[in-house]
Amino acid sequence: MTLLPCETGSNDIGMLNEQPLHAALKAWYASEGAAVEVNVDGFIVDVVRDGVLLEIQTGNFSSVKEKMIHLAARHPLRLIYPIARERWLLKLPKKKGGETKRRKSPKRGRVEEVFKELVSFPELLCRETFSLEVALIQEEELRRYDPARGWRQHGWVTLERRLLDVVECHRFERPCDLAVTVPRGLPEPFTTADLAEALDGPRYLAQKMAYCLRKMGVLTQVGRRRRSKLYVVADA
Repeated sequence: MTLLPCETGSNDIGMLNEQPLHAALKAWYASEGAAVEVNVDGFIVDVVRDGVLLEIQTGNFSSVKEKMIHLAARHPLRLIYPIARERWLLKLPKKKGGETKRRKSPKRGRVEEVFKELVSFPELLCRETFSLEVALIQEEELRRYDPARGWRQHGWVTLERRLLDVVECHRFERPCDLAVTVPRGLPEPFTTADLAEALDGPRYLAQKMAYCLRKMGVLTQVGRRRRSKLYVVADA
């Protein structure tokens, strides 16, 4: 593996425009002796530790698809994705002289949310060189009122995310490791509606989860019931 220093002007996200959450996680994963912001095969990698490339992605996976496929073909690579187990919302005052308000969001993140992004390259976990790590965190989200941009959140726009603590980490090195996300007690065969009910989550998440697990060979499609696909857990 050839390691080169990071150069200003790289087409990757560099330290100059790095968001607080990404910077804090990079520092958390960069133990003593690790190298940060390393040029590997023309890509800037967040951390290189014990011969493994650690790439932290706080946004969508589609933007790093080419990078992940290229690096995983040549090096041991771990993609780290943070999910907020708990989140505090920090809202700046709407008007000058107002008070900043802070409250805890009732939403609690879960490991299964990684499937929302993993649909970009689910088969990559079939490679021995690639692993996925979900970091469940506590975070603070800074928001500013801007009705022209934030119509989806009632006028509020997220400015940045800040790490408060890393609660726990879940590492998946093989497709079968993700089988633990499939709830027990599902009918056999089951639909994504059954899966959503067992997860107590939205149908779209169950659909993305089923798609990823089928691509990895964890689930097998065995037919259809009306317009719904039927799945069973594949034999180990």
